[in-house]
Amino acid sequence: MGATKTALFTKEQNEIALMAKALAHPARIAILQHLVKKNACVCGDLVEELGLAQATTSQHLKELKTAGIIQGTIEGVSVCYCIHPDTWKKYKDLFSSFFTEVDLCGPKCC
Repeated sequence: MGATKTALFTKEQNEIALMAKALAHPARIAILQHLVKKNACVCGDLVEELGLAQATTSQHLKELKTAGIIQGTIEGVSVCYCIHPDTWKKYKDLFSSFFTEVDLCGPKCC
């Protein structure tokens, strides 16, 4: 498979695509919803909340952390996660801008 040509696209397009990729799994959506609902750092109970294996949950957390959507700290033997506020706002603004720029043509379209 060929390499992606991200240089052909704007910085904003690449950032939206990165965020969309990070969100492209229902487990990651569930993790983010849980973190937003708790509005605090969550330590260790994500496995119970999701009902997934520890390794699977860790992989999803890694994807979200790599995208910068969440941040984590090590406290003893557990890792605590929360929403990264700056990244959350940035992507909220990007997606909001992306969705408001569409001029829907209504039911007569296509």
